[in-house]
Amino acid sequence: MKISMVTPSYQQGAFLEEAMRSILDQGYPELEYIVADGGSTDGSVDIIRKYADRLHWWVSERDGGQFDAINKGFSHSTGEVMGWLNSDDKLTPWCLSIVAEIFSTLPEVQWITTLAQIRWDVQGRAVRCLPQRGFSRAGFLAGEYLPRPGSFAPCFIQQESTFWRRSLWERAGGSVGTNFSQAGDFDLWARFYQHAELYGVDAPLGGFRYYGDQKTGAGHERYVDEAWRALLAQGGRARGPIHRALRRLAYESCPPPLRALAGSLGLLYATKCCRHHRHSGRWRIVTDWN
Repeated sequence: MKISMVTPSYQQGAFLEEAMRSILDQGYPELEYIVADGGSTDGSVDIIRKYADRLHWWVSERDGGQFDAINKGFSHSTGEVMGWLNSDDKLTPWCLSIVAEIFSTLPEVQWITTLAQIRWDVQGRAVRCLPQRGFSRAGFLAGEYLPRPGSFAPCFIQQESTFWRRSLWERAGGSVGTNFSQAGDFDLWARFYQHAELYGVDAPLGGFRYYGDQKTGAGHERYVDEAWRALLAQGGRARGPIHRALRRLAYESCPPPLRALAGSLGLLYATKCCRHHRHSGRWRIVTDWN
């Protein structure tokens, strides 16, 4: 199964090679890797040229920003499965093989993300792993995955670890919204959710490098505003603190056998997970409640 990966880059020479190698060094045989650089002058182009013979396509020219670069890259792609990795982030070494295996064996799955989100530090070390209980369209539209002022949401979709089928991409418009400067990923998830449920994966697939002065750190308030706009445009409506408190109480007080009952009352949401069966060695779909 061919996987198309795009890395948008601009003046990220300090991290670019590590990001690229986290994809290329996996040795995935059907990788279609594209780098779209915005005309960097910090040595990034030399790094890209170093790996040019392993790239499907690359360019270094002025563009309209990160999301324009991503769209440009994907316009040169043909893979059945798609994802992008920013130039200061990294995938885990087993990511692409797991992604391909899930999409190959579970045809009903349209998009996936990890339930074990890694945070890399400035040196590229995994310093945190944030567990997520699961994702659902109902929870998304209720605003539970919206970032909060000053912090991420208690449950959020990690872009670096999210992959989807090309057919879903095309049904959702075939592009990342360039009318967003920060929350183009959140807008894309909102459009994906109009067509398919998101499936969680227990394995860590990638991670976000947190070092304080990157765009998502400095522009967090704008990201929050744009994410709200994207949610409302797709019919979402954030629920209040009483609703969130009742859901938390239901989750914490209901033993697993009774969670489906709480779900029927609207207090818990059904979530889908791709889980690796330890005996058969195959991926299967499991329904959880949170």
